[in-house]
Amino acid sequence: MNYEVKVDVSPIYELLSSFMVYISKKWIRNLDIGPEWIGEVSGKLPPEVTSALGPAAAWPFDDYDVLYAWAIHRANGDTVRAFLDCLHETPAEVLYQAASPYLPSLTVKEAERIRDSYTPLLELWYEHYFKHEEPAIIPLIEEDAEEKRMLLTKMEPQSLVEYASGGLVVEDVPGLETIVLFPTVHNRPINAYCFYRKMMLIQYPVDVPEEQEDEPPTCLLRMTHALADPKRLRLLRYAAEKPRSLDDMMRDLNQTQELLKHHLMILRVAGLLRIHLGSYNTEKFSIRPDGAAELQMFLESYIRL
Repeated sequence: MNYEVKVDVSPIYELLSSFMVYISKKWIRNLDIGPEWIGEVSGKLPPEVTSALGPAAAWPFDDYDVLYAWAIHRANGDTVRAFLDCLHETPAEVLYQAASPYLPSLTVKEAERIRDSYTPLLELWYEHYFKHEEPAIIPLIEEDAEEKRMLLTKMEPQSLVEYASGGLVVEDVPGLETIVLFPTVHNRPINAYCFYRKMMLIQYPVDVPEEQEDEPPTCLLRMTHALADPKRLRLLRYAAEKPRSLDDMMRDLNQTQELLKHHLMILRVAGLLRIHLGSYNTEKFSIRPDGAAELQMFLESYIRL
């Protein structure tokens, strides 16, 4: 493990994350905001805005890797307004030069297409949705990032990545030099990551205070839901022996890839599984020992034992 870890924070990341979730609806059933959030936001957006955003759902998902690369290398401050102005004003060649060291397959033509296609939609998203949410989000992400920066002085980089992400273990990835961690609210409790040349971007979920003290905490509900299915309990027992690949699971558990991915996602968002990332972006899964301890802690705290 020879990489360094940096902790970054900016509302620009949250702008992109919220836009990505709304447009792609990726992971929406496993996010805390839930599918109903899509309907709530759509109901508040003017019809012309909803219509303008619609076509982006069919655009390549890899486009977001480019947008995040531009966010990492923002040159004119942390504000969303400055970032959007930069996209408007910066020539495609300059934007290409900023991202191409990390995305070797990117072309100037692709950089121009992404800039011209997404910038007006991000403008709409900011004006009609995100700027109203931003004041509540900024203190959460800034406080969390400060905590992770402090921990970086006390923990090994790999340990901090696993702690922040709730179980993402980045092992020996050839050529990886830098991991950039940034906190996000809309993606809770999912970890999303982008692989670049020599760099990896990981967005990790921020802990948000529970609104109603008498209600079961969300993290406890995730855990009890994950453990309610016998198939997932057997999967946990199987993963407790040693890290297992998806191919291992398909062979040994006689389950389809689609069903396994469904169960793995539920166990991951509940904090009960670790993902081991290794050579060539391969993934293996193992049980997360801290998960069982957290389940007992959350349960005892809620029922006041």
